Formats: sequence, structure tokens, C-alpha cells
Amino acid sequence: MANTIDNAFIKQFEAEVHLDYQRMGSKLRNTCRSTNVTGSTARFQVIGKGAATTKSRNANITAMELAHSTVEVTMADWYAPEYIDKLDELKININERQAVTKSAAAALGRKTDELIIAALDAGANSTQVADTGGALVKADLLTLFETFGSEDVPEDGQRYLAMSPAGFADLFSITEFASSDYVGPQNLPFAGGMTMKEFLGFKIFSTSAVAGGKNFAYHTSAVGLGINADVQTEINYVPEKVSHLATSMMSMGAVVIDDDGVFEVLDNN
Repeated sequence: MANTIDNAFIKQFEAEVHLDYQRMGSKLRNTCRSTNVTGSTARFQVIGKGAATTKSRNANITAMELAHSTVEVTMADWYAPEYIDKLDELKININERQAVTKSAAAALGRKTDELIIAALDAGANSTQVADTGGALVKADLLTLFETFGSEDVPEDGQRYLAMSPAGFADLFSITEFASSDYVGPQNLPFAGGMTMKEFLGFKIFSTSAVAGGKNFAYHTSAVGLGINADVQTEINYVPEKVSHLATSMMSMGAVVIDDDGVFEVLDNN
């Protein structure tokens, strides 16, 4: 159980709880291709590129012979439990159960992002964009745009660039990124609560799941998230503990489906 629960006991007029700042929920989950899984393994189908050919009159056509393959990922179970002592709850006037539940859900949200980032890191294309000798500049983003184009990654609004907070901060020195003269007032970095900004066809956002020095650019269809059991929470009373056990849990797995749609974007942060 939480041995520090006494920190939340009522002292004089204190009745509010300040949860430690934490990233609530997952930022990357909705940027990936996801599938519900029945079983222990998720399998994503991959179909290769086709090529168009010509033919002479009355000749036979040439089939594209599309290559079919699969990418698999094993599901992993994750739990975020906490005991809430029944008598301790009598000494506080806050909703301890709700606070614990929210914290557990946030922990699983962060774990979801960690799984996706780990998959991106393990399966990223060997081509790395930018230079570790300096902060990200406009030329680096233009190189990234060219790289995606040369790999025929679709420009369909599903290109993403997940950045560390330090890497994202580098972009504010790029006039074309931060000035309304180029992007208009509606697309400034702080518009909409600083959640995500579109630039050069990439939806760019910062997240603490990305470590400094290495950011990830990817297309939605290039990254798979298998969901065996979505995030869920339950609270049960445990007589032996004279406590309620709040447990949040999930079962998921992430994998890169197509290396050509995932690239590392480096900086010196």
C-alpha cells in the first residue's frame, strides 16, 4: 500500500491534492496503425510496391507479382496497481481512489508511448536525417521532406514527427515555422494549446517519451500497434489488506511495419 498516504491527511485547511505533473494519456497511439488482437500475437500484412508496364498490341500483359509478407509482434501485459487503506480514507477529504485511478491510467498512457518509441527506435530506416553537430535547422526539415518523397511515402496528412521537447524547441528559431508571415495566425506553434503543428506536410509534436538527440519521423501505416486488451481500470476490496485495490491494466505490442516509412531525425540535444 502507499506508505506515504499520511502526506495526504488533512492538515489545517489543506484539502486539495496536487498530483505530480505527468503526461496524461498517450500522444502517439492515434498516430499509428492499430488493430484489435485475439491471441498473443498481432500480425500485420505487408504488400510490396507494384510497377506498371506496357504491352504491344495483342501481347500478354505482365503481372505486377506483388510481394506479400507479414510483420508480427507479441503482446505484453502491463499493470498499474495501488492499494488504498480503508481507514486511511477516513482521515482525508480528497477522492483518493479517483486520484490513484487517474495516475495509473496516465502511467499506462506513458507506457503505450514507450512501446511505440521503442519500436520506432528498433525499426527505423538506416538513413538518418540531420546532423548531431548542431540544433535542427530548416535545411534538416527540407532534407526530411525530400527523403520521404524519394521513398514514395504518401503525402496524405498522415506523416508525423515525434520530437523531444528540446528538439521541438529548436524549431522556434526557424522563421518559416514560427512566423505568421509564412504559416498564418491559425497555424502558429501555440495555436490550439501547443498540441501539434503541421509544417512541410508533417504533423509535429513534442513528447517526453522521446529522448533528447533522437526524434522520429514516420507515416501512420508504417507503424503498427496491436491491442490485446485496451486500458481498463477496476477497484476491488481486499479483506486481508483492509484496503481497496485499484488496478489499471492493458496488453499491447508495437512494431515497425515498413522501414521505408520511419526515419530518425537527429539533433545535438
